[in-house]
Amino acid sequence: MTAPVALPLVATDPRWVDVALADLDAVHRDHLHCERKAAQSALSLVRSYPERGPLVAAVARLAHEETAHVVQVAQLLARRGTRAGYDHGDDYAARLRETIRKREPDRLIDRLLVFAVIEGRSAERLGLLARAITDPATATLYAGLADAEVRHRDTFLALAAEVEVPTVDVAARATALAAREAEILTALPIRPRIH
Repeated sequence: MTAPVALPLVATDPRWVDVALADLDAVHRDHLHCERKAAQSALSLVRSYPERGPLVAAVARLAHEETAHVVQVAQLLARRGTRAGYDHGDDYAARLRETIRKREPDRLIDRLLVFAVIEGRSAERLGLLARAITDPATATLYAGLADAEVRHRDTFLALAAEVEVPTVDVAARATALAAREAEILTALPIRPRIH
């Protein structure tokens, strides 16, 4: 499945890498919850759109992979002697979800595109960490997870393009949501978190 629409995300502020590296345990704890919520979000589409067979199959596979990522990050925390902490929420994702329209099929398209934005941002930041972390095993893990998030982003983009509206509308909406995401990032503090 190839993503037929572009997702023009702005680059992460370069200061984020230094903030993340200064408290990697916080980043890893947050990452565990990000992977869990990604699996839950994918499965929420199964609950909401069970009649859409191809979508159900695609997001169920994606949720399975995200759950495997939870295990991988939990193992990373264990190797570091760090326990997973409480999920403090994600105001980044909450603000993105506020952009989701209520009427179908706009709601479905927006949910898919918001999930694509989140996966795209995760891919970028995991890739930044993979290049900056000096521990080879952790760097390799994060590089692999970054690649997976790119696939997930592209899956959501492709699924959005397959909804019964012209692709140009989906592309324009993806651009608008990417612009909104840039505004959200600018308004939030730089923290040792994935988002």
